[in-house]
Amino acid sequence: MLLLGAAVLLNYVDRGAIGIAAPLMTAELRLTPEAFGVVLSAFFWVYAPVQLVVGWLVDRFSVYRLMAAGVLLWAVSTLAMGLAAGFTSLLLLRILLGMGETIAFPGGSKIITRHVPPQRRGMANAALAIGIALGPAVGTLAGGLILAAYGWRAIFIVFGGVTLAWLPFWQLTVLGPSRAQRISETRVPVRAIIGRWPLWSMSIAHIASNYVFYFLLGWLPLFLIKSRGLPIREMTYIATFGYAAQAAAALGFGYVSDWWTRGGRSEAAVRRFMMFAGQILAAGAVFGLAFAQTRLELTLLLCIAGIATGALSLNTYAVAQMFAGPRAAGTWVGIQNAIGNLSGIFGPIATGSIVQNAGFGTACAVTAAVAALGGLWWAVGVPRIAQVQLD
Repeated sequence: MLLLGAAVLLNYVDRGAIGIAAPLMTAELRLTPEAFGVVLSAFFWVYAPVQLVVGWLVDRFSVYRLMAAGVLLWAVSTLAMGLAAGFTSLLLLRILLGMGETIAFPGGSKIITRHVPPQRRGMANAALAIGIALGPAVGTLAGGLILAAYGWRAIFIVFGGVTLAWLPFWQLTVLGPSRAQRISETRVPVRAIIGRWPLWSMSIAHIASNYVFYFLLGWLPLFLIKSRGLPIREMTYIATFGYAAQAAAALGFGYVSDWWTRGGRSEAAVRRFMMFAGQILAAGAVFGLAFAQTRLELTLLLCIAGIATGALSLNTYAVAQMFAGPRAAGTWVGIQNAIGNLSGIFGPIATGSIVQNAGFGTACAVTAAVAALGGLWWAVGVPRIAQVQLD
């Protein structure tokens, strides 16, 4: 679980590196906000649809080897972005990065449902959720300092090299499971899953939670520097505070949800409440960013947004695992992630167009509205949370 959490951390360090590099990279490569939005979106052109294939694969082949292959591809793609010469090469490398990173959540969910009992599901998913938070935190802090000292290309070279160093530790750790554990679960065909309303309701909820998170991940550095006039170092520290709050919240919510469940209370109820409250809190924080001017206001609002996204990142996959069960977790999360990441395809392009034509304030308002609709969806759209009978 520690290595899975580290893989997710590196996943978000590497995918978020482009946002940290953006202030200098967009100037050197002469990328307009709309062009930069297309490059951000390109990651999801393959990340979303390939989730369908990867989810199917991890339910049928060695999830441990598939994890290693995916990490290798995304590490090499990240490193090569440091050599990008313009829009086209950057676009192609973002596509390859998206292809490699597809393994993280279907693979992680498969391993959790295979090895972790329900009463410890919260902390297991907290390992992934902390990675989701600390990835941008570490990436923003380290990337910002590298950017200020060595330029934008060094960010990708350093980050890609660090990710490659994860692979030997993974190979040594999973040597026993990959040899000894032959998959004995009865495999669930995709057609048994695809028509279930819980899957589609979770996918819609996932779109809403991803929209706000990807807005912060991709556009926050540009917002703080271009719209609020912060120097690179201050942007780095303020953004890192928000991601640190997200990591701490994910750990705390994971502990609380496990404590709640061990006491014999409803796991489904606490996870639904966290998702509803997280969406509403995120909406309020992002809307507030449209009006925040001082460093204190920006820091407080980003910490609140971090707490909200900590709850969302923890429970989105935990609830999917509850619905799917161990036999179908990979396929279920693959489909859900594919649909949920449509917001990663359309969101950056929409935000780029909004920023270019109406400014960051309007982009914050639109993102807040999507987050609020997500909260409403958890109240009325997601059905009773229980394992779906797929036989």
